[in-house]
Amino acid sequence: MHDIRAIRENPERFDALLARRGLSGLSSEILAIDEARRAKILAAETAQAAQNAASKEVGATKAKGDETEFERLRALVAEKKAEVARLNEEAAAEDVRLRDMLMGIPNLPHDDVPTGADENDNVEIRRWGTPRTFDFKPVEHFEIAGVKPGMDFETAAKLSGARFVLLRGGVARIHRALAQFMLDLHTTEHGLTETMTPVLVKDEAMYGTNQLPKFAEDSYQTTNGWWLIPTSEVTLTNTVAGDIVDETALPIRMTSHTQCFRSEAGSAGKDTSGMLRQHQFEKVEMVSITTPETSLAEHERMTKCAEAVLERLGLPYRTVVLCTGDMGFGARKTHDIEVWLPGQDKYREISSVSVCGDFQARRMNARYRPAGGKPDFVHTLNGSGLAVGRCLIAVLENGQQADGSIVMPEALVPWLGGKTRLTKEGALV
Repeated sequence: MHDIRAIRENPERFDALLARRGLSGLSSEILAIDEARRAKILAAETAQAAQNAASKEVGATKAKGDETEFERLRALVAEKKAEVARLNEEAAAEDVRLRDMLMGIPNLPHDDVPTGADENDNVEIRRWGTPRTFDFKPVEHFEIAGVKPGMDFETAAKLSGARFVLLRGGVARIHRALAQFMLDLHTTEHGLTETMTPVLVKDEAMYGTNQLPKFAEDSYQTTNGWWLIPTSEVTLTNTVAGDIVDETALPIRMTSHTQCFRSEAGSAGKDTSGMLRQHQFEKVEMVSITTPETSLAEHERMTKCAEAVLERLGLPYRTVVLCTGDMGFGARKTHDIEVWLPGQDKYREISSVSVCGDFQARRMNARYRPAGGKPDFVHTLNGSGLAVGRCLIAVLENGQQADGSIVMPEALVPWLGGKTRLTKEGALV
């Protein structure tokens, strides 16, 4: 959420930054609501003061026996009391209007984020690895002979409908091994604390990480009001909601492997084949809580943590900075990491790492206390480290052989019990 004081102090900058995200002229509407709210509060305070003054005079007037003045003052007290209640109610309504409007406005981009309309305007900043040259035409993951026995879309559709998958045998074990590999790398080498979180959360948690109110249709809600998390960014980030953390405890770096749930609203017709875009999937998430001064450096660090997973697995990738038109609602700056998928002959997103500044912290009222200073809002960051299903796809497609078998990345072998290959029949050996 945005700082109303910053908008008051520099509405021109606020509008200029939002214009880069395709929005214009919002400061005038925001400040009009803010002015109306403040005017109601001032009027209520003035009426309260008049009520208090009249109340003090009522007793003295009664003692003097001046019934006419006594009745006038008593009527004035009642009138001002009703006026105060009305004005406070109107101020509260303006406050809700202001909060709702601020909640629906995306974060302001960092100055170095490229301006653009969509993914075509993203800027590549580096590449790693060379895509493998095949002596046969590589196919997509679900077409590989060795994968077919272990990746069952028909049974999943019978159970749950479209955009679900049932994994069996060797493919299921590779999927599990990838998640364990990522967690172990992040916890033993990258300094992240493994955290097991719920996957059901209250409204407040979804508001805190800006899934609500704007993106309710993108998530699933149970009949008793809980939300299924779209990613453990929601749970990990909200661990500091309402807290004042001592500066010495920062940065807080966490990682979690969870099931994730997304309705994929608006994605009809996109990636309908295979398991690239599912309603239920698994991710190893990374979240950092930092001071304002260190958040940009932490963003670079988290990006390197995600890239390290792909490098260990020998999977070629490229890293891009998202332009203003492609950036997520809560982000100030985002790096997308795209892994090479030979079956599609293109790079596809496998991780987004974003720095959100104090945007989420204001929604959560998450603060830290500097040494000798007043509490200030923390900065929050989140990123995939990585999406497990998409990493499985990359491992399968990049390791495929002409006979339909798949060679496993060397780094993953210890998590597979020493097995190095998925045979064309779907067995790990």
